[in-house]
Amino acid sequence: MTNNKEAYMRSNFWSGFLFGIGLVAFIDETVFHQILHWHHFYDKLTTEIGLISDGLFHAFSWFATIAGLFLFSHLRRQKALQIPRWIGGIFLGAGLFQLYDGTIQHKLLRIHQIRYVENVLFYDLIWNILAVVLVVIGLLLSVRKTKSENWGGIANGGR
Repeated sequence: MTNNKEAYMRSNFWSGFLFGIGLVAFIDETVFHQILHWHHFYDKLTTEIGLISDGLFHAFSWFATIAGLFLFSHLRRQKALQIPRWIGGIFLGAGLFQLYDGTIQHKLLRIHQIRYVENVLFYDLIWNILAVVLVVIGLLLSVRKTKSENWGGIANGGR
């Protein structure tokens, strides 16, 4: 039973992690790419290439979201859903993706900036500080033991 318990704990985390990546990528794509028009996923060539890169980025976000939700559904069917660990995975996935975006994509690779303005530092700081806050919350929720773990049972998904 211990192996199943550990597997379910990992699955709860990874389900939330994938969902968190998909969620923050979807928000980034929708708000910053489509509504505000601040940038495209890849801004080094033409607008057409930028739009294609946005479409691929959007497909990636939905793949991560759906994969996370399939795992979530499986955990509910198995009565092994642990909401605190799942939510911790969401925060950690969202925060790590945003931190990766803000540091690797924006600064190291320079495939796009969060916004093309003279003082981008303000936007970079807000973006990356928010990412670190999400990571910290995710770590706190992910490593904390739930009541069901303390007595050795698996939570039944809130039932």
